[in-house]
Amino acid sequence: MNFRRRSKPDQPSFQIAPMIDIVFTMLFFFMVSQIFAQWETEIEVKLPTAQTGAVPARLPGEVMINILRDGRVVVNRQPLDDAQLAALLGRLVKLFPGQPVLIRADRQTAYDHVIRVLDLCRQSDVWNISFATLAPENRP
Repeated sequence: MNFRRRSKPDQPSFQIAPMIDIVFTMLFFFMVSQIFAQWETEIEVKLPTAQTGAVPARLPGEVMINILRDGRVVVNRQPLDDAQLAALLGRLVKLFPGQPVLIRADRQTAYDHVIRVLDLCRQSDVWNISFATLAPENRP
């Protein structure tokens, strides 16, 4: 007969390997998402200046609509015509009703092109719209 008492059962301990996996996965996700955020601002658009112009913090999921000098519209580095832009905005509003949209128009873009994009936003029920500007340079 075995009269020895069993030792205390093993207490659960902190597992470091799964924690490292999660940290690396999050690091990878944020690195990749930052690259996509930078690509959108690399499009050659010279923004107009405003006295209160500042670089605001980007909102999560914000869609940038770039309007080039000749009136072409670019979203995610893809040129879109009016029908494609309206379809994209319609899908976004269905999925995310308060979807923020940032309009970046070149300083020499005709006013008609900006109003055309604003009208497409209004038709798609996009209400959270902001405009990108730059602060004026202080010249001595």
